[in-house]
Amino acid sequence: MTPKKEFDYFDKPKNIRRLWVMLYAACGLTVIPDLFTTRHAYFGIDSFFGFYALLGFVSCTVLILFSKLVGFILKVKEDYYDR
Repeated sequence: MTPKKEFDYFDKPKNIRRLWVMLYAACGLTVIPDLFTTRHAYFGIDSFFGFYALLGFVSCTVLILFSKLVGFILKVKEDYYDR
């Protein structure tokens, strides 16, 4: 009997494809409400179609990159507590 891995859900190509499809669907669904709302531009740039969906995506990307940078800066050696 082979030992069962703890997280084997993400190792299956079928499940990875499902996750990508769900990601694309979620991104598409965030743009749909923009079709039915009236936009009142306050700054000029916020009047184009899909601005708030794009703003959310860019904000999330910047947040992830910033957290990676902070993690890199705060990382300590493995034997830090062994001294």
